[in-house]
Amino acid sequence: MYICPASLRKQWSQELADKFFLPSLILESKSFTEARNSGNRNPFDQQQIVICSFQFARAKEDLISFIDWDLAIIDEAHRLRNVYKPSNRIGRSIKQSLASGKKVLLTATPLQNSILELYGMVSIIDDYAFGDLNSFRSRYGRILEEGHFSELKDRLRPLCKRTLRRQVVEYVNYTNRIAIVQEFFPYPEEQQLYDLVSGYLQRDNLFALPVSQRRLMTLILRRLLASSTFAIQATLEGLAAKLDLLIEKNSPQQVDDAIAFNFETLDELREEWQENGDQEQDESGELLTVEELQQVIAERAELREFTRLATIISSNSKGDKLLTALNSGFSKLRELGAPEKAVIFTESTRTQVYLKQILEAQGFAGKIVLFNGSNTDPDSRSIYKKWLDRHKGTDRISGSATADMRQALVDCFREDATIMIATEAAAEGINLQFCSLVVNYDMPWNPQRIEQRIGRCHRYGQRFDVVVVNFLNTANAADRRVYQLLDQKFLLFSGVFGASDEVLGSIEGGIDFEKRIAAIYQECRKPEEIQQAFDCLQKELEQSIEERFENTRKNLLENFDEEVHRKLRFSFEKGKEYLNRYEQLLWDVTRYFLNGYAEFNHSSDSFILCRNPFPEAPVHPGPYRLLRTSSQQKKSEITLADDTNIYRGGHPLARKIIEACRQKSLPVRELVFDYTGSPKKISMLEQLVAKSGWLQVCLFAIESFETEEHLLFIGETDDGEPLDRELAERFFSIDAKEANECVIPLDVQERFEAMKRVAEQEVLEDNSQRNAVFFDEEYDKLDKWAEDMKHSLEKEIKDLDGEIRLRKAASRKLTVLEEKVRELRQVKDLEKKRDEKRKHLFEAQDRIETRKDGLLEEIEARMRQSIREESLFAVRWKIR
Repeated sequence: MYICPASLRKQWSQELADKFFLPSLILESKSFTEARNSGNRNPFDQQQIVICSFQFARAKEDLISFIDWDLAIIDEAHRLRNVYKPSNRIGRSIKQSLASGKKVLLTATPLQNSILELYGMVSIIDDYAFGDLNSFRSRYGRILEEGHFSELKDRLRPLCKRTLRRQVVEYVNYTNRIAIVQEFFPYPEEQQLYDLVSGYLQRDNLFALPVSQRRLMTLILRRLLASSTFAIQATLEGLAAKLDLLIEKNSPQQVDDAIAFNFETLDELREEWQENGDQEQDESGELLTVEELQQVIAERAELREFTRLATIISSNSKGDKLLTALNSGFSKLRELGAPEKAVIFTESTRTQVYLKQILEAQGFAGKIVLFNGSNTDPDSRSIYKKWLDRHKGTDRISGSATADMRQALVDCFREDATIMIATEAAAEGINLQFCSLVVNYDMPWNPQRIEQRIGRCHRYGQRFDVVVVNFLNTANAADRRVYQLLDQKFLLFSGVFGASDEVLGSIEGGIDFEKRIAAIYQECRKPEEIQQAFDCLQKELEQSIEERFENTRKNLLENFDEEVHRKLRFSFEKGKEYLNRYEQLLWDVTRYFLNGYAEFNHSSDSFILCRNPFPEAPVHPGPYRLLRTSSQQKKSEITLADDTNIYRGGHPLARKIIEACRQKSLPVRELVFDYTGSPKKISMLEQLVAKSGWLQVCLFAIESFETEEHLLFIGETDDGEPLDRELAERFFSIDAKEANECVIPLDVQERFEAMKRVAEQEVLEDNSQRNAVFFDEEYDKLDKWAEDMKHSLEKEIKDLDGEIRLRKAASRKLTVLEEKVRELRQVKDLEKKRDEKRKHLFEAQDRIETRKDGLLEEIEARMRQSIREESLFAVRWKIR
């Protein structure tokens, strides 16, 4: 199964299909209910990959835990980094539901705030990799200061595989970023509103913003205030309405509804802040005094006045500069030869509508796509309906309405529109590599969110440098300093691909930085105070970026394998060769099986079914098209018909064809391979021209802890010279003609049996060696786990012993009997606690011995192998 942020579900479904030929099912409320209604009591029980969001996985923990998963992949896994904290409910739920399965965690930022985050993510993979949290903290808690990385790195080596962009630049064409700053100066009425609302937010006591929500809500209000007067106007009115209820009911009210409809990421932001230390307080119940009631009425009047001022402002200086910014960006795109498309990011749905109105009045009517968390506007619904009609009956439709809506809007932007105006909902999970202009109309204070935005366009597959336009309020000293930090310290807006990633991976989390910025806006009133606060923050950032985490990241998480570059080169070349070969074999098998059923266009690697070869199953007539690996880098340029199915090994039709071919009974025949007439020149086959012999292909399976299947190629020439596997495989790279059926001579069969036994023994020895390595690594890991537990508990026992001695010594000096009794009572409690720790130590040792016994039993089970062999086919071969 695949667990990822909700916004990434459709992308991964498409990536799995296009790049790995694997079918998948996106499970959300609608598809889950449909599966239940069709009789599937547990919709997670599928014969294909299941994709769901973090939240959905938590909600269905009990059903997920019932499945014996082959593999679970968790994307953006740093979201679970605080799984060791009791408050991290989603992380703990997912860890529990997948406890018995194999897991892969994907993240670009495995270390952000604390070394304990490594412990958290590793514990999801394997609870025995380290001891408990206390033992890990005791052993490695000061590693950042002390710099002793070797031991921890050795223990991470089997678990952490990290590849940096600089290691793959030879194989991937990464482009640069070009920054453009669009300055604006607020109109007088805008500045007046800003000053009034900012002063209001800086007060110590506000009834519209209860203490429990004050810091977060203040941040959001400031972001809306910076977005547009239209964004803040609706929110101010909402806050005033909340005070109406407070006056009427005389009890505190939540302010979520007044903000959530305008700021989509409220819930996600709240959860992130809570995970980083902000906990909401309970403020239920106390009645207001008469004096407080008067204060509420006065505050409500202020909010209504702010709302009135915002309402009468008909245009914003920032909005009036949007066309200028776009023209600058498009001009740069023309220089680069890039298509003129732009994605504009704003933090407010109100601002989104305002920008659409501005651009439509400037000649962009009919060329704009809106993208937000709900996508319920009439234009989006119309786009979605047309998209469903176009792709009806094809595998482009995933069945998830949310995911398909997002894909429909992206497709419309790529094919028909010039501009996409997006909220933060588009910052994750969509691929906009066909666009190379990003406009940050509103600038988040979290640098990682900005990186996510730009990463929609500046990514693998982007053919042009990406232009990033940033709006900057020149009248605001704090805004200027924030931009300076984001640009010069975080390297977000210019330079080579991935430069910002290395900085973002080394600093403290983006949420912490966001909180620091919010505090400066909230607490500093004078320009000199603002400058001093930012100077301090910049100094801390420089130390963090250049010193503290730089060494940690390089020494702890990088360079696990000094030959990574050589291995990447080998993997790249062999992988490309394998995929090209795989695609050709799939195409050849399909041509053979569908002969008489389909019309083939070999120049475009496509075909259309004339008749269904599988009448018992519904099969789409096509067209079908094979996208070859050799042209993957140009895939974004390929135009597919609306009803085209991408043909791959995982496609239902291909799977049926392969299975049908596998079930065929093949008699021994003579095959004449035409090497001299083949356009391919394979040097190792030249030595066999004009020769003949015998060849047999067998399936050899080892079934124990896992099932392994191996193809054994057994062959020889008529001169008795054996054929190795690679040479035998090459036979099937060239065309051949069938001749008569024949019988393998008895002496050849006997030699083949002997050769097969040798080949099988080689496979068994390799399997045994791998099991031995696994056993040694697991046993060593458990020994270290035991040491961790013992070290932690012994330290606690030693500390308690020391405290007991001190308390006893202190009690002897007491002269008042009551005090002496009280002190000795506390000593007894400490002794009891120490004895409990000793008991836990013995129990931990028992558990590790039990685990070792289980490991021995597991290895013994692996050694009790069940072997299965099957002759697939045999041929008499000739090469001419």
